[in-house]
Amino acid sequence: MKMIKNTLFTKTPIEIGPESGYDNYIMAIESSCDETACAIVKNGREVISNIVASQIKTHAQYGGVIPEIAAREHLESINVVIDEAFKQADMKPEQITAFAGTVGPGLVGCLLVGLNATKSLALVHDKPFIGVNHLNAHLCGNYIDTDLKPPFIALLVSGGHTQIIEVKSYSEQNILGETIDDAVGEAYDKVARLIGLPYPGGPLLDKLAREGNPNAYKLPEAKVDGYNFSFSGLKTAVLRLVKSFDGQELPTNDICASFQECVSSTLVKKIKKALEETGYKQVVIAGGVAANSEIRRKIFDLEKDGYRVCAPPMKYCTDNAAMVASCAYFNTNTFDDVDVEVFSRV
Repeated sequence: MKMIKNTLFTKTPIEIGPESGYDNYIMAIESSCDETACAIVKNGREVISNIVASQIKTHAQYGGVIPEIAAREHLESINVVIDEAFKQADMKPEQITAFAGTVGPGLVGCLLVGLNATKSLALVHDKPFIGVNHLNAHLCGNYIDTDLKPPFIALLVSGGHTQIIEVKSYSEQNILGETIDDAVGEAYDKVARLIGLPYPGGPLLDKLAREGNPNAYKLPEAKVDGYNFSFSGLKTAVLRLVKSFDGQELPTNDICASFQECVSSTLVKKIKKALEETGYKQVVIAGGVAANSEIRRKIFDLEKDGYRVCAPPMKYCTDNAAMVASCAYFNTNTFDDVDVEVFSRV
């Protein structure tokens, strides 16, 4: 189904999407958390430019993202990344088909910076505005530089969300299951803090786990019905394990490896169940935690069973604007009213 957008001043409808019949160049902006990003993508798959300004070093000293500081840094970076995206692509605003921005979920102050910049660009240059759901955008990261088409089963794993999603078409999705407490990313960050790892703890925990024994400690897997998840009990089990050493040197690598083995095995069991019960032959992973080495390895092992497995390159797993542009092109479930407001939660 075609996406038809009207600009503020031009009354002629503008068709956007795979059936538009012409090349679509979408500039997108992402600022939902601690990355200020801008990208230009052709037809939802070909990245012309992709700029990301990360705030990790700023927030590392606080042990986590401080929303007010993040918003201020977005304000300082937003014009720089926009200019750099145009420069890298060697394009001008009049060559852009539409401007897209993340509406939510995310940190409200941060979202406002990127979304207001997107709206301004659309209004000034009389181009369509497309507001995008951040979670849908993560899924669309799998369309970049691939020929992937629905239907497929998706595992979305990020700092705030863990979901198994049935993707029937570019725009039709059904959440089969999700976490009832901590998301995978939250669990990684909390466990990392328990064992004394600096922010951001998830990637470092993954690195240390590769040097440990995944069978050193048997950690509990929550028994949750259907396709849902629970990781709060696992976090508590790691806390008890850490306390049991009572001042002795922690076997950090083994704890990391055992924790990661429990998480990755739990995720894959649910994915296998979803694939078997739906009959789909394609599975994708998306979100920041999709960059985790063990989760990726276990998911890609499904290729041995005849499934096609897709995962974005590392640079498109974490927050970026290329995935937002791809979503604006493929997904018709967007927010196309320039008066749309940001939202923090789904």
